[in-house]
Amino acid sequence: MTQHITFWFDASCPFCWQTSRWIKEVEAVRDIAVDWVPMSLAVLNDGRDLDPGYMQMMEANWGPARVFAKVKAEAPEKVDELYTAMGTIIHPGGERGKKGFGAYDAVIAQALEQVGLDESFAAVANTEEYDEKLREYHQGAMDAVGDDVGTPVIKLGDSAFFGPVITRVPEGEEAGKLFDSAVGLASYPYFFELKRSRTEGPQV
Repeated sequence: MTQHITFWFDASCPFCWQTSRWIKEVEAVRDIAVDWVPMSLAVLNDGRDLDPGYMQMMEANWGPARVFAKVKAEAPEKVDELYTAMGTIIHPGGERGKKGFGAYDAVIAQALEQVGLDESFAAVANTEEYDEKLREYHQGAMDAVGDDVGTPVIKLGDSAFFGPVITRVPEGEEAGKLFDSAVGLASYPYFFELKRSRTEGPQV
């Protein structure tokens, strides 16, 4: 029986990227169907008093998130493919951590071309045209899990969680076993979190 998953992502987040690549591995070894939905660290941190350098990164993050909002609304079948293309450029490709509005414009254009999406999708990156839709998608994650979280947010059955946060991507059956464990924990309505301090960053 197919397990349906909702995966909310922000393309700029390296931890989200690692978790998404794990889910792609799980697709090969478990019967799952994934609904990829954009959320936004820029929306999450909008109006907060944070470090100026971090806020400059949040300014940059609006661009990809807005593009994904438009793609989700108009070409939802391409979201998965575009996330893989753009995320590969940003993370293994060394383009992450950009600062300032418009910083990801070249990355966006390259990824759209790779997956055969019209360049018009890039036009919303530096406008507020799709902000309402982006906030709607983002709010779906917050409604599912609460607002004291980051990205990714994954819904497994009736329960949604922030994470799992992983620094390395398990492959094959190891990925499947981690998924089975996550589904098992999610089946308990009174289970909320496990956490420990990270000792390494994402190994992209």
